[in-house]
Amino acid sequence: MGNGPTNLKLRISQSYVRATNLREVVIGLFGISTDRCWARKTAPEEAAVNRAWVGRVRIVCKQMRLVPGGQYAGKHRWTIRPANRRTRSLSQIDALEKISADPRITVRTETPPNHDGRCVLYWMRRSQRAFDNPALEAAIAAANVLRKPVVVFFCLMRNLSGTNARNASFMIDGIADTAQRLERRRIGFIIRIADAAQAAGEFASVGAELRPALVVIDENPLRRGNSRVVLEAARAPIWSVDADVIVPSAILAKEQYAARTIRPRIHAQLGRFLGPVGNRAVTVPWAARKPPRSLEPSADGLMVALNPNRAVSAVGELRGGTREALGALEDFVRERLGGYAERRNRPEAAGTSRLSPYLHFGQIGPHTVAQAARAASGVSAASRDAFLEELIVRRELAINFVRFNPRYARLDSCEPWALRTLEAHQNDPRPYRYSERALEDAETHDPLWNAAQRQMVLSGWMHGYMRMYWAKKILEWSRSAAEAYEIAARLNDRYELDGRDPNGYAGIAWAIGGKHDRPWAPQRPIFGMVRYMSYDSTRRKFDSRAYIQRWAGAEPDLFKG
Repeated sequence: MGNGPTNLKLRISQSYVRATNLREVVIGLFGISTDRCWARKTAPEEAAVNRAWVGRVRIVCKQMRLVPGGQYAGKHRWTIRPANRRTRSLSQIDALEKISADPRITVRTETPPNHDGRCVLYWMRRSQRAFDNPALEAAIAAANVLRKPVVVFFCLMRNLSGTNARNASFMIDGIADTAQRLERRRIGFIIRIADAAQAAGEFASVGAELRPALVVIDENPLRRGNSRVVLEAARAPIWSVDADVIVPSAILAKEQYAARTIRPRIHAQLGRFLGPVGNRAVTVPWAARKPPRSLEPSADGLMVALNPNRAVSAVGELRGGTREALGALEDFVRERLGGYAERRNRPEAAGTSRLSPYLHFGQIGPHTVAQAARAASGVSAASRDAFLEELIVRRELAINFVRFNPRYARLDSCEPWALRTLEAHQNDPRPYRYSERALEDAETHDPLWNAAQRQMVLSGWMHGYMRMYWAKKILEWSRSAAEAYEIAARLNDRYELDGRDPNGYAGIAWAIGGKHDRPWAPQRPIFGMVRYMSYDSTRRKFDSRAYIQRWAGAEPDLFKG
């Protein structure tokens, strides 16, 4: 190994090192193993690490201007970036680092881009749309820098807990819509089907076929899927994107106690993150001669391929997809947003947006909805602010809950004060007790609760005000708070089109376990200091007679497939 500066410059120009100090820079440059830096190892391992070499590297790096701090300041203070033909140019690395500096993006694997790869590959999971999708936009931005096409992968999951004909048909309507939009944007789309436990392996298989230059994945706060398989199989950088919130969840850093604690933190960031997402064009269209195998994006064909449990049938009047979501948003803004503040807590009236199923499946994004509400004319500040509070603060409080609390589907996710008071009243007499089947069939003594249950079973949606009452009565009629929590979660996830969602789990936790709430005095039987809702007080707050009459006439079992 020569000692001259020319040889050292050549070595540096052919290496890619990130390190916390100069000693690690040298280790990376000369291929000596270390756990704290990574490098393209182009030199023999027998090179000595000593002060002379550290000094020499310092001088040459300074001469070559190859030690910027960038987004790694404080962690990887020394960054050596490649300048050989294989990695094309330092400008590409600069551009990729600029894109990945977005707080919405987390770099999961710090490996050099694979410039021999065929595409940038995006695994679409929660953000099932080709419009205003920050994850897709990150993939396109990276692909344009690397001069590659974009390919989107989507996996239909068999045997996924809670999947039935109702939620599957709504999701598949959206996938067919997304396929058309991706084609118009000249982006490839691969649809595969696999058991839920094998979805990550199927993605790794597609990655092996395409050899991507870079991989993008949208984040799911419910943490489903085996991400470790993807990380281990990757031969390219992996970025995950928090695509379905306004303010990136990582900025909040920890679980927030209540709306009053998260609200100022979110409001302080809205000016930074509430701008338009954008829908940039791809520089290189996808035009593979032999594309990987894929299912046809036909709604009927995908339903046959998935063959979901048909115990809960589809809701004919509500179709999925971005086109339907945008239409529903337009109707809401034009017809109901103006009266939202006065009508949102009236279950008998059509006063809410009913966008939650579309938001749950990612068929529309919160940025799109928020921008439309802010731009609406003739809307009072009270109605606009009330709607944005629900869309941003309350929704992102729920996402914060499931992201930072791994016990979100169980009662022990709730606050200690609530667990103590519920435990103290565990053995209180319960005048009414109902089995899960009786609750599912709306066979209780309470006509208001029965109407809410029927609304959910028949329409796939329940008014938000009634969801609170519904869950609290399950607590009152169950053997324990823990059992009530589990029953409420199962029924919600089975029948609601927006089931298996952070909002659903947070709502049940609020109603049964006092999550995001405070203790209420005086103590009551069964509830202790958890907020109580009675039939008499609830029915007087809106036209409960009209609501009951609307939903009490049909028997839920008749509508099961």
